Amino acid sequence: MHYFILIVLAPLFILQGKRVKRSAPRLAEAQGERAGQSGQGKPFSLLVFGDSAAAGVGVEHQSKALLGVVSQSLAELYQVNWRLLARSGYNTEKALRMLQKELLAAPELQLDAVVVSLGVNDVLSPLSAKTWIKQQRMLVELLTQQTGCQRLIITRVPPMGDFPLLPQPLRWFLGKRSQEFNRHLARYVASEPRCTLLDFGEQLDSKAMASDGFHPGAVIYQDWGQAAAKAILQHKQV
Repeated sequence: MHYFILIVLAPLFILQGKRVKRSAPRLAEAQGERAGQSGQGKPFSLLVFGDSAAAGVGVEHQSKALLGVVSQSLAELYQVNWRLLARSGYNTEKALRMLQKELLAAPELQLDAVVVSLGVNDVLSPLSAKTWIKQQRMLVELLTQQTGCQRLIITRVPPMGDFPLLPQPLRWFLGKRSQEFNRHLARYVASEPRCTLLDFGEQLDSKAMASDGFHPGAVIYQDWGQAAAKAILQHKQV
């Protein structure tokens, strides 16, 4: 149904998209180290991977971002060797290329867990949900085969229909499209024992978002990071 509406309202969506891109505030990625060590105990290697949300856009420092919250939560039990590999604006295809380059530069890298944040920029593109899932499969295979990781925490695409920055009816359309991507993602993860789907529900508190109305704020990062750490600890190794 929403693709029929896309055909009818395509000129309006294009116009609204251009206006949003031109007028949206440009927030920087969170400052701070992108690799380090926290805690004591058994060594545990963690990678946070993906797009601008993974990079901490919306908060000033990595300690308040996804990386900081996950690593500090795990550091209560482990000596966490953490690293961040993320870039603003990256879709899954670009993120895959970034990961391939990283693994070529560090072929010895071994990981105990990966937290993935990807999908928003794919929803914003003409990419189909089926093609996106193929890219997700490629990502999972690359990480497991090259790093030995058997715990991949895949974050659902956020409910873009709740993003305050987006005008109607573009917001409605992207909300429906993000739901479609998530349905495909849920089916894939259900068949993949190496993955856990991290679900924040179907609604988002717009007051908890960053000042740009598009990225997470500190409260969302805190909840997200704690949920990711819990999912890592509960995930059964293959």
